[in-house]
Amino acid sequence: MRLVLDTNVLLAGIATHGICEGLVAICFRDHTVVLSDHILDEFVEHYVGKFKGSREQAALVVDTLRRHSEIVVPVDVSRDAVGDVDDLPVLGTIVAGQADCLITGDKQLLDLESYQGIPILSPRKFYERIRTGG
Repeated sequence: MRLVLDTNVLLAGIATHGICEGLVAICFRDHTVVLSDHILDEFVEHYVGKFKGSREQAALVVDTLRRHSEIVVPVDVSRDAVGDVDDLPVLGTIVAGQADCLITGDKQLLDLESYQGIPILSPRKFYERIRTGG
């Protein structure tokens, strides 16, 4: 499967312990992870800001993410697709990357349930889906 992991999933998977930690590992091991510079830039911003990581640590993580994922340029998405304009490039990433699924913890994105036929799932829902083969 081609999967887009939103910034919040990457942060939780890399900087904390829990379901996202295992999920991120599974996604990179068993699937094609599709990211964009927008998602990676947000990762650095929050990793340094909220998680108090250093810029050097963030750069190392981003370098690793780049080497193990496919980077795409998000397509333009209509402004009325979602309430938060910061989410538009995430939707653009799933379209540009021809993703099979977006995994996110963002409530506004989760409320959409899908975008252009691409499912939008929480980490837990995606984990349950792959665990049961659904």
